[in-house]
Amino acid sequence: MSRWIAMQVWTDGTATAAKTAVESVSWRQKAIRDVKHGDVQTWVTKESERGLAASTIRTRLNYVQMAFRAAVDNQVISRNPAARVKTPRIRKREATMKILTAEQVNAALEVAGDFRPFVAVCVFAGLRLGEAAGLQAGDVDRDRHNISVRRQVQGTSIPTTKITPPKAGSEREIFVPAELIDMVSLGPRRSMSEGDFLFRTPLGHLYNRNSAGEEWRRIRKAAGLGDDVTLHNLRHTFASNLIASGCDVVTVQRALGHSQPSITLNVYSHLWPSAEDKTRSATTAFMSTVLGATTTA
Repeated sequence: MSRWIAMQVWTDGTATAAKTAVESVSWRQKAIRDVKHGDVQTWVTKESERGLAASTIRTRLNYVQMAFRAAVDNQVISRNPAARVKTPRIRKREATMKILTAEQVNAALEVAGDFRPFVAVCVFAGLRLGEAAGLQAGDVDRDRHNISVRRQVQGTSIPTTKITPPKAGSEREIFVPAELIDMVSLGPRRSMSEGDFLFRTPLGHLYNRNSAGEEWRRIRKAAGLGDDVTLHNLRHTFASNLIASGCDVVTVQRALGHSQPSITLNVYSHLWPSAEDKTRSATTAFMSTVLGATTTA
């Protein structure tokens, strides 16, 4: 399987996820032709029993299935032993997705300190952690009131930090309030050149997943937010606000940088009004108009 990973044209993050999946399997010492369906099913069951999230198990199984499919295609094995493996049920997104209230966002911003502009672009522009970390002064257009996403920072530590293009389809312009532009442009940032990064740690390094996560955990604790509220929940909160304000799926897709509207719907469909809600709302308005006209007559 390691040879299969080395053959793929993947980003570092995807390659790391695949390597983690492959290294977690319980049959690593076996020849690939000796792996049976029961081996894969037992591995999945044990991963669930030790508390691994159902979504993580499914992601890891997906990489394992891809590797076995490649082995079948290359005639190394005749059948895919990972086919039809049963996985734990994933909780519905509406039950697991955390959306912050206005009061919670305000509380987080109040205690964020120097990290406040970073939090602001995540919750008011919907940027991913890596996209926010990759912002440069030239990406903020004060005249047009927009922020351009042109790069991202990948890595979990200083040695592994690297600058890469955004995820496929994620390069975009986000139209934001003038107040957000002011928030990220105040103080010493006014004298920055276009290529200077907006956000750096106190030691001058770019923020990575660990260092930004450490800042967020500090903020989360000081603001009294739950331990299950992540920095990525700010992006969900941004999307939720767009949907609640009546934005259509394509508008939300473009703002979030999803490559396809189907991805947006897959993640956020439960936030849009249902057909029943729309029917009831439209009929209520129509009924009010009709009865109001009758009363007036």
